[in-house]
Amino acid sequence: MTGRLSGFRLALAACIAGTLSAGAGAQDLVADFASGPPSGRYAYASSTPKTLAELLQGTASDPVNVVGHLYLPAGNDKVPAVVMVPGSGGIYEAMLDFWPKRFNATGIAVLSIDVFGPRGVKNTADDQSQVPFTADVADAFAALRMLATHPRIDAQRIAVMGFSRGGIASMRAGAERVIASQKLPGGLRFAAHVQTYTGGCTGLFRLVVKPGTFTRSPMLFVHGDADDYTPIAPCQDYADRIGKAGTPVEFVVLPGANHKFDADDLRRIYLRGAQRSKAECVLETDIDTLTVHDRTTGQRLQGAAFTEASKACGAVGANIEGNRAARDQAADVTVAFLKKALAR
Repeated sequence: MTGRLSGFRLALAACIAGTLSAGAGAQDLVADFASGPPSGRYAYASSTPKTLAELLQGTASDPVNVVGHLYLPAGNDKVPAVVMVPGSGGIYEAMLDFWPKRFNATGIAVLSIDVFGPRGVKNTADDQSQVPFTADVADAFAALRMLATHPRIDAQRIAVMGFSRGGIASMRAGAERVIASQKLPGGLRFAAHVQTYTGGCTGLFRLVVKPGTFTRSPMLFVHGDADDYTPIAPCQDYADRIGKAGTPVEFVVLPGANHKFDADDLRRIYLRGAQRSKAECVLETDIDTLTVHDRTTGQRLQGAAFTEASKACGAVGANIEGNRAARDQAADVTVAFLKKALAR
């Protein structure tokens, strides 16, 4: 025994104190990772676009320094990486412990980003308007830029993984118009997209799927069939449409798993004020025209038709519940997917 902690344990020790508090500061503010920083906690520049239209303009607005928690696997070889985007509850223990451990063990680096804390918000479960959903996307792309400069990271093998609300960012980061708007250097883009108990399968966050709407980088959906926060059926339909339009898609169903099955807390907890979209909501957005349509008929919805359709969309209250078996299964299928998707 040398008495030295592993790189992962050093990173976890540095992150654990104060990590989950909204206003916690970072160890270092960095412009890039070109100097090859070790595992640790860093702040990097991002922006806060307020709408999809503003995101598509590709111009930075309302700058903010986002916090990212970097976990590098042992060794000196170039490795693939995953940017992890949290859900409405904000960054949580599994993003700082369970997932980095599982990925690092297989030679995959992790950058878990804190979307809410640097903006002075603890969580958005009861009020999603506190942080624009498009800010999550901007932060994910800013993280991609940063990771691509690290000498140990293979810039062509960086994936994005989103949980619940973060799954919307993961999918949006695969929309070709969004990718083009970011003006990334050298054709940089995410090489794979993982949506875990994702939101965005219903309502205005869902995009009309046409050939060319989404990248051909592969997508994985991992979803519990007991989820009443983000119901599984619309996500299965959405994934099927994305796949038929040309994107390689895998969908894994976790029997009996509820929302946030990767949480350490195994209790079933009812979130009385949690905002969600009902499974029967038919709204979706055409990213080319920014108009709203009925996903069942394709009809454009305006005026009274839009108002009427919207009535069936909003709901409040949902359950979350940690599930060790489901979490382990999700990790196994995600690692297998990423090994294949990010293979040289």
